[in-house]
Amino acid sequence: MGALENIIIILYLALVGYLGFLGYKKTKNATDYLIAGRDTHPFVMALSYGATFISTAAIVGFGGVAAWLGNSLLWLTFFNIFIGIFIAFVVLGNPTRKMGYRLNAHTFPEFLGKRYDSKFIQLFGAFIILLFMPLYATGVLIGGTQFIALYYSVDYHVALLVFSVIITAYVIAGGLKGVMYTDALQGTIMFFAMGVLIVVVFNALGGVNEAFMKLEKVWSATVSDPLLHVSLKELKPGSPDFMMKLSMMWGFEGWNKMPQFFSQGWLFVITTITFGVGIGVLAQPQLIVRFMTVSSKRELNRAVLIGGVFILFMTGVIFIVGALSNAWYYEFNEGKNALQSAGAIGKVIPHFINTAMPKWFSFIFLFALISAAMSTLSSQFHTMGTAVGRDFFEQITTKKYNSTVITRVGIVVMIIFSVSLAYAFEKQPAIIARSTSIFFALCAAIFLPSFIGGLFWKGASKIGAIASMIVGFIVSSFWLLFVHFTEAKQLGFCKLLFGQDSILSGKIIFVDALMIALPLSILTFILVSWLSKKPDEQHLYKCFQS
Repeated sequence: MGALENIIIILYLALVGYLGFLGYKKTKNATDYLIAGRDTHPFVMALSYGATFISTAAIVGFGGVAAWLGNSLLWLTFFNIFIGIFIAFVVLGNPTRKMGYRLNAHTFPEFLGKRYDSKFIQLFGAFIILLFMPLYATGVLIGGTQFIALYYSVDYHVALLVFSVIITAYVIAGGLKGVMYTDALQGTIMFFAMGVLIVVVFNALGGVNEAFMKLEKVWSATVSDPLLHVSLKELKPGSPDFMMKLSMMWGFEGWNKMPQFFSQGWLFVITTITFGVGIGVLAQPQLIVRFMTVSSKRELNRAVLIGGVFILFMTGVIFIVGALSNAWYYEFNEGKNALQSAGAIGKVIPHFINTAMPKWFSFIFLFALISAAMSTLSSQFHTMGTAVGRDFFEQITTKKYNSTVITRVGIVVMIIFSVSLAYAFEKQPAIIARSTSIFFALCAAIFLPSFIGGLFWKGASKIGAIASMIVGFIVSSFWLLFVHFTEAKQLGFCKLLFGQDSILSGKIIFVDALMIALPLSILTFILVSWLSKKPDEQHLYKCFQS
């Protein structure tokens, strides 16, 4: 690297350190450390929410999937903006903020526990976070570390150690204030990089219309390849030709088109990718707590536009670029599509950036990827730390402890655990990578009915919430382990017990766990709440003050 690149790296780390220190200086009590003092600026809140939501998995993972499945993934962008930003901020944000303030809740499990006056619910929420979020964090940690190790030509273990220490420092010192300040910086870098990326790609392909026309031509040329007309069994599993053959069998008809209605491909794109992530975002603990960091509804409304534009750039751009990479490779790389050139879905975006983009942009994009990883990880570590300290330890002991100190200890414990997993799964991250969609589906099925019902329905009962959470957990776990084609195959429990990848067959195995577990969880919540003892009026007044 040149002197300029080294200077930029030093300045970036210095700025991250300063923002962490600023968070430390402004943290005076547990409310500051856990929910940023409830007075965060809407710009900081919106960028923190978006940067926490978008990780390296979204940029690299889904960007590579877009190279395989095309622009049908833009439905996820629509859902992320409409549901993940508009519905979340406008419909759920202010009721969450007000109820959280009335109940003096500082974490998402504590919010649910106090809403239903149940210590079990708070402990169960902490259990789910501590059971599944470390895997989610490990996937992000592995992705960020691999890029650092590759770009700087350093050992993976050294890169992992340095990367973890940097994040640990500002999360422990600055609490949620420090996390959100650095999120805003990292979100700005990510936004700038995506804006430059889409302009450079369209310019390289001759403009917007010309780029999409070329993409149609490349699809026609790809499907006429003789290799795609042999039996699937004759192709190497996971190879580029295997993936293209699979997409054609699933009903895909082009990178600019949706797959045939109700085909395997349509079910995969709509239920697993669009609904699984697009709806699952509403029940993410590390995101919901952001609503409790602002002082009024006005700040939430102001954050909607900022958050919506940010998500449009972060997901819409990378999905379009992933699809258009097929056209670029075909034109400039001996007539090959993106999968044939990069060799695997997870390598498409890194390979495309290093091959097609100018060297100066590769450096900028590296910062975008590191920023995406750091912003997501810092929020995950903070959430896991609060689950250990506030939601678990403080609930099982009668002795009073300093919440900030206990949370800091919890953060250190969970970082050590996540880093250990990242060392262990360095060479086999496939199952860990699936933890993102697993965590989203589980959170939606377990938390969403009791969360939304608790905000708007005074008849929602403690027994109904508990029953809903347990049903959501059991059904989701069963579907992921024994039915859904990706998770069931990779986890291997079904194969071990029954000798096959899924206990069912046909199109049903392409339906995501969310689509089965969430309706059952909602039904359980409504029926049990309706049949059980009504909540205490005095407690309801404390929650709603009406």
